[in-house]
Amino acid sequence: MEMDGRVAVVTGGTRGVGAGIARAFLAAGAQVVICARRPPDAPVEEAGRKAEFVAADLRDPAGVEALFAEVSGRYGRLDALVNNAGGTPYRLLSESDAARHVRVVELNLTVPMAVSLAAYPLLRESRGSVVMIGSVSGQRPSPGSAAYGAAKAGLANLAASMAVEWAPEVRVNTLVLGMVRTELTELHYGDEAGVAAVAATVPLGRLAEPSDVGEAAVFLASSRAAYVSGASLLLHGGGERPAFLDAANANKES
Repeated sequence: MEMDGRVAVVTGGTRGVGAGIARAFLAAGAQVVICARRPPDAPVEEAGRKAEFVAADLRDPAGVEALFAEVSGRYGRLDALVNNAGGTPYRLLSESDAARHVRVVELNLTVPMAVSLAAYPLLRESRGSVVMIGSVSGQRPSPGSAAYGAAKAGLANLAASMAVEWAPEVRVNTLVLGMVRTELTELHYGDEAGVAAVAATVPLGRLAEPSDVGEAAVFLASSRAAYVSGASLLLHGGGERPAFLDAANANKES
C-alpha cells in the first residue's frame, strides 16, 4: 500500500474530517497518531488497524514538543503531518470581542505553524511532507467566520513559503476544503432539508465526506505526489455557482 511502513500524525484526528483523514492513512498502510485534548468517543480504526491517540493541547508549546518527542520515541520517524485541527463557531465580527477572534486565528494559523516547526526535524530526516487543511473560506468573503477565513488565507500562504524554505527535504501543500458532511453539519447548515438545499448548490450535487478529504490527503503525502509542493488542491466539488446567474433574468428558459 502507498503508506506502508510510514508514520503519520493527524491533529484533531478524533472526529469528523480528522477521523476521516486518519482512517484513509490507516487504509493506506500507515501507522497513525491522532491528537486532541480529549480522546475519541470510539476508536479510530480502519482495515483492522487502529490509530494511536496522544493527548495534546496544541496551543501549549510544551505540549506540542512532548507530542513529537513521543512520536520519535515510539516510532523513530515521521513521514506525514496533517494539520487538521481548527474550526470556528458562527460569530459576526461586531458581535464579539477581539480576544475571541484572536483565538480563532491562533487555532487555525499559529497552531499549524508551531506544530509544523516542532515536526520539522523528523520530517526532514524522512524527507516527509506536511498537508495543511485549508478552506475555501480563505479564498472568498467569509461573513460570520471572518477571523477563520483570514487565518485560512494566511495558512495557504504559510504553506507556500514553507514549501520553498524546506525544499527539497520536506514537501508542503494545502488541501482547500469546501463543505464537508460531519457530525457537526447541522450546526452550520441546519436539518436534513437544509443540508440537501446546500448540497444542491454544489456542482457535484453533494457535500464532501470525510473519506474524500482523507483520500486526497493520502495522495498529497504519498510518493504519487513526489513533485507536488507549494500547491493548493481544491476539494470543493466544483465550487459555488455564481449568485448573479440565478438573480439575472437573461438567458433563462421560458
